[in-house]
Amino acid sequence: MKKHNFYAGPSILPQYTIDKTIEGIKDFAGTGLSILEISHRSKEFVACMNDTIGLFRELLDIPSGYQVLFLGGGASMQFCMVPMNLMEKKAAYLNTGEWAGKALKEARLFGEVVEVASSKEKLFNYIPRNYTIPADADYFHITTNNTIYGTGIKKDMDVKVPLVADMSSDIFSRPVDVSRYALIYGGAQKNLAPAGVTFVIVKEDILGKVTRPISSMLDYRVHIKGESMFNTPPVFAVFAAQQTLKWLKDLGGVKAIQKKNIEKAGLLYDEIERNKLFKPTIADPEDRSLMNICFVMADNYKELEKPFADFAKSKGMLGIEGHRSVGGFRASTYNALPKESVEALVSVMKEFESKN
Repeated sequence: MKKHNFYAGPSILPQYTIDKTIEGIKDFAGTGLSILEISHRSKEFVACMNDTIGLFRELLDIPSGYQVLFLGGGASMQFCMVPMNLMEKKAAYLNTGEWAGKALKEARLFGEVVEVASSKEKLFNYIPRNYTIPADADYFHITTNNTIYGTGIKKDMDVKVPLVADMSSDIFSRPVDVSRYALIYGGAQKNLAPAGVTFVIVKEDILGKVTRPISSMLDYRVHIKGESMFNTPPVFAVFAAQQTLKWLKDLGGVKAIQKKNIEKAGLLYDEIERNKLFKPTIADPEDRSLMNICFVMADNYKELEKPFADFAKSKGMLGIEGHRSVGGFRASTYNALPKESVEALVSVMKEFESKN
């Protein structure tokens, strides 16, 4: 029986990435050595790093004046690195979920943080609008996709202060106007690579403006100067990311995958709306994530939650349980998830409906 991987992260990778990574584990770039044991200073891996950065630039059309970094520590490390490097006195944050809230909490260690808006009072089931960003904020931080609650910001904002975005779970899922952002970061384990590497896209001219001393390992300028090799980078994960980006380029790039993502999400949201047993957790289609589709049993069928979870798992649907903090169901439809997997889940939902 075929397994369909809907896990929220670490999550599905393209089969191309898995196959090429297996080859690299056996013999990396014809060296006779595994990618797991190659020196990060070898000419072969330096070429891999440079090519991965080049693919980032090409696929996202990153303008000059920006640097691409590959670091350790996960997106959670960026919760402190961003304010450490960018906040002199004040920063503004939009609180749209668990990770946005954690980023906000860490920033308060470095200065004044203004929470411009929050959807916490309604279990983060919408994206706030009509808020005011302080004109004197050093930057404004958003989380573009909220994996736990299933909301997403799908358009690039136009704001008057430097814009910082956590794009851990929707990077490369849609075109991004990088020029509107001062800094974009994210963990790779949703849409890019195995866990272990964090990407940072940073506009160089926003750096060096804070007066506090910054530890070398937490200073973006140090990593820029060291070309992501100030210390040993996550070699294996960078190599895997290179394979995913090659796969994405061969598909036609970010616009092509966006079209596929919209189609996949539409199939599943349509079934959730149609099926009498289920209901979406996000009412406004404008706020619905294309990457993490959350739903629950309809009010009259709450008792069927566990039976449906068991039934779906028996049919090969893996990872559709909602986050432990919210319950219900969550189907993560990242770039690498084929349309066939969504169609399979829709069929399972229809079959369960017919039996109940």
